[in-house]
Amino acid sequence: MPYQELVPIAEEDPSWNILLYLIKQNLSGATVTISTLASAASIPYATAMRRIHELIGEGFIVKKPASDTGKSFTLAPSPELIKSFEQYARRIKSLLAETFGLRSKPEDEEDFYFGGSYFAAQIIPPPHLIESLFRGKRELRFLLNYDNYFASMVNMWADFRNNMSSRKNFELLKLPELHDRMIANAARRESEFDIVAINTPWLGESVQKSLFRPLNTFIENSSISPLDFHPSVWSMGTWRGQQYGVPIYCTIELLAARTDLFTRDRIEFPSTFNETVAAAKHFHKPSKGIYGISWNGARGMPIASTFMFLMGCCGESILNLPKSRLFFTVDKAVGEQLRPQILSDAGLHVLDYLHQLIPYSTPDILETDWDRRTTAFLTGQTAMAYCWTVRAARFEYDINSAVRHKVTYLQQPRGPGGASNNPIGGFLLCIPSNLPEDRVELAFEAIAWMTSPEAMKANVQNGFPVAPRFSVSADPEAAATSPIVSVVDKLAKRNLLKSWPRPPVPEYLSLEAILGEEIHRALRGEVSDRDALASAQDQVDRLMQAAGYY
Repeated sequence: MPYQELVPIAEEDPSWNILLYLIKQNLSGATVTISTLASAASIPYATAMRRIHELIGEGFIVKKPASDTGKSFTLAPSPELIKSFEQYARRIKSLLAETFGLRSKPEDEEDFYFGGSYFAAQIIPPPHLIESLFRGKRELRFLLNYDNYFASMVNMWADFRNNMSSRKNFELLKLPELHDRMIANAARRESEFDIVAINTPWLGESVQKSLFRPLNTFIENSSISPLDFHPSVWSMGTWRGQQYGVPIYCTIELLAARTDLFTRDRIEFPSTFNETVAAAKHFHKPSKGIYGISWNGARGMPIASTFMFLMGCCGESILNLPKSRLFFTVDKAVGEQLRPQILSDAGLHVLDYLHQLIPYSTPDILETDWDRRTTAFLTGQTAMAYCWTVRAARFEYDINSAVRHKVTYLQQPRGPGGASNNPIGGFLLCIPSNLPEDRVELAFEAIAWMTSPEAMKANVQNGFPVAPRFSVSADPEAAATSPIVSVVDKLAKRNLLKSWPRPPVPEYLSLEAILGEEIHRALRGEVSDRDALASAQDQVDRLMQAAGYY
């Protein structure tokens, strides 16, 4: 241990050596045999074996069968030991923060997270998973989002070395169709899919309709460590104490800026709404084929997301959610906390900002969605672009990129009275409630591998800097693949990643549809900003009252 290296002591604590080794191996997903555990005790073998059996008897260590016969087994920390160790680790982290002045006042232990690193390079699924698939002569079936991440991952998961499933068993659909397919699948007597990827704002609806299984029991007995995920990321799959999905990737909405242009003109990178407008105006030269900025302005989902994200940069959500405590999750909101606050100073500030940006944006800005804004920046048409990090990966890896090695990724510029609240999104891997029992364990084992540090590191090295694990961000090889990795990691450690700008309440899609229409009307000049916000406020208010929240 580090302390023993610093201050050699005459006698080591064998129980501590045993339990610490077991916890460390569990966090890295490695299996532990009784002989390897005895070696870690640093005491005579026979004495170590007696102490291990005592710890098993005391409930600190559990045996897990390693074969169908049950004659061989591996060892793992009990759920009680893991819980106790997590509490111990939180207290140590909190104490260190106080000792070294990293916080000025007492705060909840939950406000601190734990990172780490790992050294595994193997991404082939564990033997048990492959053996289970082979023995049953069956393949896993997946329902996924149609985006550049999942399209690429299918190739890896279907690779002969991984052999998760053949390509015919991966169905990829765009978001609206994915949602419809998810609902239709839940209505079947038996699920057509073993694993479904859901957009994180859909969680509330999914729980309300009992579409997916809670995974707590599986997670407790697996190698998945919630401590390796930033709390804002892990909580995206949590609803009232139950974990319904494991994050497969997270993506952050940032502002991409052309480093070469800003350096050439000696312009400071923007950090506020006003500075962003000024920078867009400076670089906007349509006669030379370059525009100031691109963003999601299209009617419906794109502009609704933009509005919600920018409300967050003004320090507000579209709902009256309490945001004073770190990592507050929407599932804890009740009553008046779910009343809309769309007609507000923050809402007016956002619309004013967007009106100011329009003259310095691409000509089709009110028809621009995720693909269009990414392409506009990728091809060198704009000096800046709001962009999800999962799509920003193309700036460095796309062979047609005109901005390779010329991009700086900035945190969200703050609005009046607000802060840089960078919205976080992504997808969760879930198991349908109507999946037959004999397929559930295998489905979760596949999820555990797909979200493992090893697999996620491989994803990052393949050009997708969106891994939601601290251990992957801390890995030097992963961090070196893209500047996005370190940018997101720094934002996470400063608690600037937020999930509340798009509150995942069961009514989320209805909220999105209302905003997508009313905000677009205001930007088209059909109604005043105040009238658009008032109309959206009234519609959402009636929706939430009908849901019985207040």
